[in-house]
Amino acid sequence: MKEVETRRMCPHCRAFITIHDKVCPYCDTPVGPRAADRLDPGGILGGLVPTAQFATIVISLACVALYLVTLLASAKVGEANALIRYGAALPQGVFGGQWWRLITAGFLHGNLMHIFFNLWVFMDLGRHAEEVYGTKRMVAIYIFSTIGGFALSMLRGTMLTVGASAGLFGLIGAMIALGVRYKWSGEAAMIKGFYIRWAVYGLLWGLLPFFRVDNAAHIGGLITGFILGYLAGTPRLVPNFTEKLWTAMAFFAVSLTGYAYFQLVLWLSRLG
Repeated sequence: MKEVETRRMCPHCRAFITIHDKVCPYCDTPVGPRAADRLDPGGILGGLVPTAQFATIVISLACVALYLVTLLASAKVGEANALIRYGAALPQGVFGGQWWRLITAGFLHGNLMHIFFNLWVFMDLGRHAEEVYGTKRMVAIYIFSTIGGFALSMLRGTMLTVGASAGLFGLIGAMIALGVRYKWSGEAAMIKGFYIRWAVYGLLWGLLPFFRVDNAAHIGGLITGFILGYLAGTPRLVPNFTEKLWTAMAFFAVSLTGYAYFQLVLWLSRLG
């Protein structure tokens, strides 16, 4: 990962430059330190936990909060019932009209190891994706990849599934798309190769018989993220139609997530 982290994109011309460049060698624009570098990279447990940016932190905190809620509920109703109660994806629910489970399932986790592993990966992957694609694109890609991942999982017939990994694979797909779209860039190709290995390792991990891994959600998220990442491209500083479109996409994704949880609360109120 060190090789990837020594490069960044110029905020003006979007060319790949080194983190040490104070002036872009391609467009002669002065560049400041990355947001991730302004945060002390060794400030979180001496660097054991990768630094993250705003959207990555907010999503991680939401996952932690909901894990604590389901953990408390599990003591009363059991783990599976607690997950179903707070938004797990299951075919009879989703195909019965509870579409919102395709979103809420992405913020739930089954156990401590599950959430620890997913968030440890997300604090690195999410930061990198947010740095390359910008917060608006990253949020839209993450939320829609979550939906795409769990949609494929439901079509496959997975009985009960939760986890942030559908969205994570969406971000991996977007990072692979970076190298496909910007094939002329050696740095983008390096990023693509790095995340192709991540995707392969992640999918192979899901084939191990003693882990309950929803590879259908992973594949659905990966495909959705790749398509969105390829279409999105990297952000420009000059406002144009594309930037306005991705602002609207991010707003819609966040609003849809809020509405999904509103529907969950309504459903819970009817349960009593």
